[in-house]
Formats: sequence, C-alpha cells, structure tokens
Amino acid sequence: MKQPKSPSHSPNDPFFKGWAKPGPTAPGALDKSCVIAEDETLDAISGHFRLFQLRDGHRFSTDDVLTAWYGTSWCPTAQTALDLGSGIGSVGMIAAWRLPGARFVTVEAQEESVRLARKSARYNGLEGRYEIRQGDFREPALIAPGERFDLVLGSPPYFPTGTGIEGDHPQKIACRFELRGDIADYCAVAAEHLAMGGFFACVFPTEQLARVEAAARKSGLSIIRRRPVMLREGDAPLISLFGMFLSAHLPASIQNQTWVEPPLIIRQKDGRVHPEYAAVKLAIGFPP
Repeated sequence: MKQPKSPSHSPNDPFFKGWAKPGPTAPGALDKSCVIAEDETLDAISGHFRLFQLRDGHRFSTDDVLTAWYGTSWCPTAQTALDLGSGIGSVGMIAAWRLPGARFVTVEAQEESVRLARKSARYNGLEGRYEIRQGDFREPALIAPGERFDLVLGSPPYFPTGTGIEGDHPQKIACRFELRGDIADYCAVAAEHLAMGGFFACVFPTEQLARVEAAARKSGLSIIRRRPVMLREGDAPLISLFGMFLSAHLPASIQNQTWVEPPLIIRQKDGRVHPEYAAVKLAIGFPP
C-alpha cells in the first residue's frame, strides 16, 4: 500500500492560519469554479498553494512529498518539468512551488483526478505554466517525440494487479496497483524525454529494488543516487528515492554507479517528527 499521507492542516487550525498569513492570497481563491464541493477538501500542500482532494478518494502521501522534494533538490534549476501519472497533482504542485520559473507538463489518465488537478491549478494561479494532459502516458500522442524536460518526476504504483487488497475507490486502486504501466514504463518514458543532463526522480518500495534497477538498465538510465526512507527510526526502510540520468549523458567512469545516501527518517522512536524530515517539510513550504 501507499504510505500514510502527511497530516494536512485545516483552515480552522490556528497553527495553519499562523503559517498561511502573512502571505500571498491564492489567485484563484475568489474564482467561483474553485468552490469546495461537499465531497472535497482544500488542503495545504506548499507555501500558499492548496490542493483539492476527494474526502474518500486518494489523498496525497509522504511518498508524493518526498518525490517532489528529491527531484527539485537535485535539479534546482530546471526550466521544464514532466510529471508522469500525476494524479491529483500533489507531486507537480509541490515542484511548481519549488521551481517558480519552470514550465510543467503533467499526464494523468483518471478523469476525476485530472478535474481536481485543474481546479487546484486555477486556484494556485498556475494555468499559465502548468499544462495538464489527460491520458495514459504510454500513449505516444500525449508527449511528442521531440519534447524534452530538465526534470521528470514519478510516483508509480507499487504492485501488480492481483497481489493485494485493491481498496474501495478507483482513485486509490490506480495509485497503488499497476493498472496503466509499471516502473519499467515510467523509466522508459522518462528516458525518452530527458533533456541533456536531465534528472529523473521517483519513489519505489525498497524491497523491490531489483525491479527498479532492471527497469533503469533496460531504458539506458543510471541510478546515480538512492536514498532509503525509514518511516520510523530503527525500522527497515520501506521505500527509497531514486535519482537517475541517461547513461549516455554521463562519463563512462560513473555510469551504472549508485551513491546510496544515509536513510531519511520520518519519525523518531518516540513518534515525533524527525528533525531532518521537519527540515524537508519546511523546504517545500509545509509546516513541520
């Protein structure tokens, strides 16, 4: 299963109000098309950016936060970015807040998720530099052969269909199970559309490391960085963050060599947020 989402802060929470103000007012805050529906919530995601989510559908997760943080940290000057299987826009919105000068293309197949992402883009004033395309990112027509991106992001589903309890909502099922492509497809599309020196960041279960390595090799990618993530201090890392370049863009001496970073710990043994993860949240404009 996807990991539990980071806690969002309700607008009625005094801490949330203290964090959000003073600060810019979201350009779409008064847009009548951005009204919160009864089955939706509007949650803090990055700085003054907000994200529309279904109350009972897929909710943004720690995995999404870390993917956006990792990609933008190691590719901080990206001018163009591509978010594959972008869902409700959680990874893309965080990255767009971190890269205010970059232009984004996101690709998502689920109509309901695309609707929510477009609503969030309007609310956050991103429509001028944030293009949301609906469809399966494996379809050649969705991303033109000549399109290249400095940064590609992906938070793929983790499991083949039939290998676990799929859940009670279509959004949740598609985010957890490989209904429209797997890690190999993410790597293949990323490799095809990386600009010279471009960086591909994704997240995947640590126990499935062999699948990521095989997918990268098949697509001509080198995993240059990998960071295991412990949800609680002392536990085995459940997920890992991966940073890849096209092997052809690298000197031969470092192709297919991976620097394994020290684990990132989300919570300390006593349940408190780990100081480094608090710093990560601050870096994406989210209360620690």
